[in-house]
Amino acid sequence: MSTVPTFVQRTPAMKTVMRAGAVNILRSELDLLDVQRILLVCSGSVRRSGLYQLLLEQLQDLQILNAPDVPEHSSVELVERLAVESAQQNIQCIVAVGGGSCSDTAKAVALLMAEGGRLVDHASRFTPPDKLHIPVLKAPKIPIVSIPCTASGAEVTPSLGIRDADGRKLLFTDPQLASRVVLLDPQVNLDVPASLMLSTGMNGIAHCVEGLYSKERSPLAEVVALDALQRFASALPTVHVQPNDLAARAQLLYAAHLSGLVLVNARTALHHAICHAIGSVTGAPHGQANAVMLPHVLRFNRPSVQDALRSASGVVPGGQDVIAWIESLAVRLGVPQRLRDIGVPQVSLGAIAQKTMGERGLYFNPRQVLNANEILDLLQQAY
Repeated sequence: MSTVPTFVQRTPAMKTVMRAGAVNILRSELDLLDVQRILLVCSGSVRRSGLYQLLLEQLQDLQILNAPDVPEHSSVELVERLAVESAQQNIQCIVAVGGGSCSDTAKAVALLMAEGGRLVDHASRFTPPDKLHIPVLKAPKIPIVSIPCTASGAEVTPSLGIRDADGRKLLFTDPQLASRVVLLDPQVNLDVPASLMLSTGMNGIAHCVEGLYSKERSPLAEVVALDALQRFASALPTVHVQPNDLAARAQLLYAAHLSGLVLVNARTALHHAICHAIGSVTGAPHGQANAVMLPHVLRFNRPSVQDALRSASGVVPGGQDVIAWIESLAVRLGVPQRLRDIGVPQVSLGAIAQKTMGERGLYFNPRQVLNANEILDLLQQAY
């Protein structure tokens, strides 16, 4: 007799629009939300691009609070300051334009405006080996409208991470924080360097693979993960060779969006836990950290996730072993493959390993991590 499936399925209230020129309907989407006071969150690279002028045209006649440029991994200080200013100006909606750090900043500001207090008060807490506390955040959140400019998929997820002054990545979860509206515009994405899309695409692949074996996942998460993985396998090499191919950019944006949807119904595990710690300790870009660490963590987990890896291998080109495929893809795309190449000092590996032990991703990993030395060994392999 087959076993009865046990899972939780979540469906966010989200509208996604994919088309060339999707940015041009931003104002009409804001009108549908009936909002006039907007917090605009974007990165410095967005502010220096032609996209920024398109945004200002769409937002004219609205009251705009313009956030400072969002740094890599954002910061608690920035979020808390923006939450106070947004509350003072009675902000009704946040428009997030950029990569994962911009999306996470928008989510954190919406969270803090609603819940009050300090940001750290609402963070998840993991105590090794198996105790996890995720605060229930009930207060209604203002809507977020996102225009993603990388392949992080962060616009979709209900979770976020913010770097604090002590070099920790504070993690939060609230289903209300997934974007209400997402505009996927491959036309404006042509201005984003292909190298950035490729490295953040490796992050999307990690979402898919971890979503297949996370201890908290649903059948839909597995279906979406496999579909997104196939799309990444097609889109990433094409964007590498033909960076101005509009259809390939669209496919990559959609694959990333799907990889974010995986995390609505699954949790990230050990791989993302290590990448969060790498980013919080050293400031290394999250996408690049993913590109480096993924094959090493998958080999560590392999004894406990054979079925999941077999499923992933079934959808990548030639049905090859998915770990070998990921490594060959990294070479083909020219993304970083060693921690030393992304600015991670060797002396920081011990601190990264120790901070990883407090990351909630360990709770959802199918193979229990016994101590920080196991993490340090993975980091040394990747160095």
